[in-house]
This record gives sequence, structure tokens and C-alpha cells, in this order.
Amino acid sequence: MSSPTLKIIDNLADIPAAEWDVLTGGDPTLSHAFFLALQESGCATPQYGWKAQFLTLWQREHLLGAMPLYLKTNSFGEHVFDFAWADAYQRHGLRYYPKLVCTVPFTPVTGRRLLAASVEVRGLLLQHALRYAKDIGVSSLHCLFLNEADALEAQTQGMMLRQDVQFHWQNPGYRDFDDFLSTLSRDKRKRIKQERRKVKEAGIEVQCVTGHCATAEQWSFFASCYLHTLRLHHSPHQLNEDFFQRIGAALPQYTLLVIATREGRPIASALNYVSSDALHGRSWGTFEFHSGLHFETCYYQAIEYCIAHNIKTFEGGAGGEHKLARGFLPVTTRSAHWLAHPQFAQAVENYLVQEADAIAEYVDDLNERSPFKHG
Repeated sequence: MSSPTLKIIDNLADIPAAEWDVLTGGDPTLSHAFFLALQESGCATPQYGWKAQFLTLWQREHLLGAMPLYLKTNSFGEHVFDFAWADAYQRHGLRYYPKLVCTVPFTPVTGRRLLAASVEVRGLLLQHALRYAKDIGVSSLHCLFLNEADALEAQTQGMMLRQDVQFHWQNPGYRDFDDFLSTLSRDKRKRIKQERRKVKEAGIEVQCVTGHCATAEQWSFFASCYLHTLRLHHSPHQLNEDFFQRIGAALPQYTLLVIATREGRPIASALNYVSSDALHGRSWGTFEFHSGLHFETCYYQAIEYCIAHNIKTFEGGAGGEHKLARGFLPVTTRSAHWLAHPQFAQAVENYLVQEADAIAEYVDDLNERSPFKHG
């Protein structure tokens, strides 16, 4: 077989959806429709620092492998924070941007990043990405939220690994929500019951709406909640209503909206992505503050959905040590980094060793504070 042909593609519409999707393992956040929605809604575009440089390998007209690669002119929307690295470059009169980033924009979900059916093509993708980074003279290449296999490949090819922590809820086969509560320590169980009771006492009703049933109006309401909450927290640009409407239409089997109403009016909403073995909590928003509403909308309804549908894992999104008290446990996430500047690369490598030790201690401390009954 001849060597695969390398193509850098800046318009995902130029790649056949069926060929792309066969490489993703059924992960909705890696699907062609998901990336196309990011592109066509204007969310992941050069205007906001995302210039698509999808690295693809072809055998004649057949797609063998791909990397969702972007030329970035900022570090927003990545959820692996390197602002301090950029500042250090600037203080030394060096340019950190542009950089190359392999990731799903605005989506801190671990998964495949080297999209290929064979180990050989996966390795070849990363080799080409590293060579491309050197050829175009960027400061660095970053591969974010890697699964274990891709992290090992990155390490094998000389990239530096970085760790962080998320909080995931696991379902060993609970019969119902009360069965889950019975495994928690008394104080944690009491707190959750109080939070759920306060939501009911406020006259709030909460329902789960699958993508097949969600209306355009419900998607519009979710988007308005989400954008309102972003503005309240002065958060930078992320996603817009056009994006949400597009994924609602294109990926109904993979989406779940949670909608809270009071006195017949919707007041809050959360979005989850559904895969074969996991539920991914992603975004939420509200127009009213009520004690416990965030936890009910973002966590407890999702947990009940996982139990009812025998979904093994609920990933509650980035960050949030407060999740520990609500039945979530720490999970280590991985990213891989290559820096062109030798001295900065060495400094970052030294820093990452220290950071990894701190992360390990932090995870040990969190596990010591497990919300579950001991013994």
C-alpha cells in the first residue's frame, strides 16, 4: 500500500460525514455534525481564535485518519489552562500565539483525538501534526483531553503529559435514586435530600426532555438561559443559539435537556450529551436563583436518568470540588504538549513534574474525603 496522502482541511464540509464518523467510535462530541455545527454557527471560527486546520490522511479517496486541529490565537474555550505559559513568553519578548491545538472546542470531554482505525495511522497522524507545527513555525502543539491510548502515543512521540482532575459519578447498577443515596454517608445523604426538598417547596418542577422530543422553542430557551448566565459571570465568548439549534436537529439521539419550570414558566435548563456508556453534563443557565436549583438541574436529574437507562458514568463537566459531596469522585484527565522553544520546553517539563505530584496528592486527599460510607 502506498503512503497515505496528507491534507490540511479548513472546511469540514469538504470531508464526507460518513467517512469521518466511522472513525469516532460513536462519540457525539467527535461527530461530523458536532464540528460542523461549531463551524457553521460561527462559534469555532477565526473571529474567535479558532482557525480549522483539520489534519487528514487519505488512501486515494478514502479517509484513513483525522485530527481535529485548530490554529489558535488565544487560549479561550480549551479548559486546559496555559495562560501563565503565554504570559511567560510575552515577558521574554516571544510570541506564544498562534499555537496548534487538537481538541473539541468548548468541550472538556475525554475521548479520541487521533481518529483512526489502526494503531499505525494514529501514530502517523501525530507525527504529521508535530512536523506541521514545526513547518509553520508555531510556538507549540497541544492535544487536550486524551484517552489513555492517545496519551500513550503522545508520550511515546516525545510530548509532555499534563494532568488535571474532573469529578465523575459512577453507576454500579443502582435500582433508583434512593438506592444511590443509601450508599452515602449520613451527612451527605441529608444534604442532598434537603436540596431536593427546597426545590420542590419553591414550586419548581423539573423534567428531562430527550433530543427527539425537544422543540425548537425549548432549545431557544436553553440557549437564552445559558447565554444569560455567561453574561452574569462575565465569561468570554463560547456557544450560541444557532449552535444549539443545529445539534438539536442533527444529533437528537445524543442530546438531553433538563428544564425547570415555576408557575408554568421555564426558569432554568441544562444540556447533556448521551453516548452509549456515559452521560456528559455540559452547559446550564438560569433566570432565577433558588437554593438547590443548580444541583437539581445539573446533577440529580442526570443521575436519575443514568440509573433509569443503565448508563454507567455521568461526567459532570469541568472542575467543581462541590461535586464530591454529591456522590462524584475524582478522575484524572490528560493532555499532551510540545513546545518549540528548548528552554521553555524544559521549564514547562519541570513544572509539569511538580504539578503532577500536586495533582496526585490532591486526588489522594479527595479520596480520603469520599462521600460514601466507609467499610
